[in-house]
Amino acid sequence: MISINTQKKIIKNTFRRFGLEINRYAPESSQAAQITSILRKFEIDLVFDIGANEGQFASEIRSGGYAGNIVSFEPLSNAYVVLQQTSARDTKWVVYPRCALGAHNDEIEINISGNSVSSSLLTMLDSHISAAPHSTYIGRESVPLLTLDSMAFGFTEKFKNPFLKIDTQGFEWEVLNGAQNVLPHMRGILLELSLVPLYEGQHLWQEMMERLIAEGFDLWAIQPGFTDPHNGRTLQVDGIFIRK
Repeated sequence: MISINTQKKIIKNTFRRFGLEINRYAPESSQAAQITSILRKFEIDLVFDIGANEGQFASEIRSGGYAGNIVSFEPLSNAYVVLQQTSARDTKWVVYPRCALGAHNDEIEINISGNSVSSSLLTMLDSHISAAPHSTYIGRESVPLLTLDSMAFGFTEKFKNPFLKIDTQGFEWEVLNGAQNVLPHMRGILLELSLVPLYEGQHLWQEMMERLIAEGFDLWAIQPGFTDPHNGRTLQVDGIFIRK
């Protein structure tokens, strides 16, 4: 009789032949499980999902057991339609009117990426394109630009432990600039940290770390993000920060 460990090894090796990896759904082996574990530990009752795209992050934490409130923001019109459909049956998931978030209120043009998720208000650099050619920009569209400060207090006043997730492809610094009044109310933050420049004018991981530490946060976890498939270099990671 084949042992359970041997069976697991055979199954894992079989999936690896097809380029797939099976891991146990636990904080030490699953990014989704780690995030939901952190949300649970710190009793997060509201998640600001900035750069929601089609609702992938919100859906992921929902399936992981997060039962609190979510407010999603998405600037791309096509992704926004899907986001509305995805969230429609969830009474604790609010989709804010289509907009981008930044340092001031204005109207701005966003660059649309071929893969949607790499779309940005900034110019994409060759370092990004060479690692992911399908992410090349294919168009632009206008979108209102708002600050989190201008609309978030109506939410933060009602909740004890808000959490801020920022996925804005190099525009994270500007989002924080527009959130100076609500930032002290945040229990935690998840955002992308670029190790090399991927978008023109973006701030890299060292500056982001220094800023968030100065704001009173500790680095709690780092998760793998964007890796160049040609050479294995890590280009971007996700950092999770918790207020001291």
